This record gives sequence, structure tokens and C-alpha cells, in this order.
Amino acid sequence: MPKPLSLPFDPIARAEELWRRRWGPVPSMGAITSIMRAQQILLAEVDAVVKPYGLTFARYEALVLLTFSQAGELPMSKIGERLMVHPTSVTNTVDRLMRSGLVAKRPNPNDGRGTLASITDRGREVVEAATRDLMAMDFGLGVYDAEECDEIFAMLRPLRVAAQDFDDEG
Repeated sequence: MPKPLSLPFDPIARAEELWRRRWGPVPSMGAITSIMRAQQILLAEVDAVVKPYGLTFARYEALVLLTFSQAGELPMSKIGERLMVHPTSVTNTVDRLMRSGLVAKRPNPNDGRGTLASITDRGREVVEAATRDLMAMDFGLGVYDAEECDEIFAMLRPLRVAAQDFDDEG
């Protein structure tokens, strides 16, 4: 959990007001600053929950992805694609999970240059326990109800579409 700032004012609202005075109104400035602060808060809260399992949220996401796969394994390239991260980050994440005994790696029989990452039984146990804990704290979003979470998802979707994260075919 991040350390409370307990300021007597909203620093983002103050920055937005100062920005407006200096450069004119730019509502996106306050929005992006709020999003970035929310990301800091949420990541700190979620990381605090998964830390006892030897995980970060990035490593947790990789374990979940492997859990969702039919055989419990995926090519490293597919992990990077699905998690939307650079191949170097995938290698780092999977190597750390492997050192913890949560993931194993082996050559991909369908791709001579590729590597498969597979979740171990211990990895399955850890991801189940961490998931229970994350769900118990609503992934840090407990201040919102289900409808508001759906609205947040819907509001951020056009940004992800514009970034070409995926084809928005309807």
C-alpha cells in the first residue's frame, strides 16, 4: 500500500489550475496526471499483495497467462505479444519465475529458435493463492462498484484501440 500523502489539497487539481493559468486549459493534462498517479497507487497495492509469493504484478500476469493456455505453456514470443511487452522483459520475467520454480523452459519443438515457458505445479499453487488475495482486495479497485469498473474499462478502450493494441472489428 502506498504511503498516504495526506495533503490538504489535491495536487493534481492544483497543477491543472497552474497549467491553465500558464498555458491555457488542457483537460488532458489533468487526466493523464490522474491516470499516472492511479497507476502508481494500484501497482503499489497489487505488488504488496503478490510480494509474499515472490511475485510482482508482471510475473503474476505471466503466470495467469500460462494458466489460461490449454497446455499450460506458451512460446516466449506469444507471452510478450499477449502481455504487450518487449521480448527482453519476457525473458527477464520468465527467468525470474524459473529461478523461483514457478515456470520451466524448454526448446519449442515447432520452432527451432523458439522457447516454450510452462507453468509448474508450484506455479499453479502460487497463482491460485495470489489470485484469491487479489480478488479479496478487488485488485485495488474496491472504491468502485462493478458498473464503475465496466465504465473505466470502456473509457480506456478507445485509447488502446488507437494504440493498435488489437483490431476493433466490433
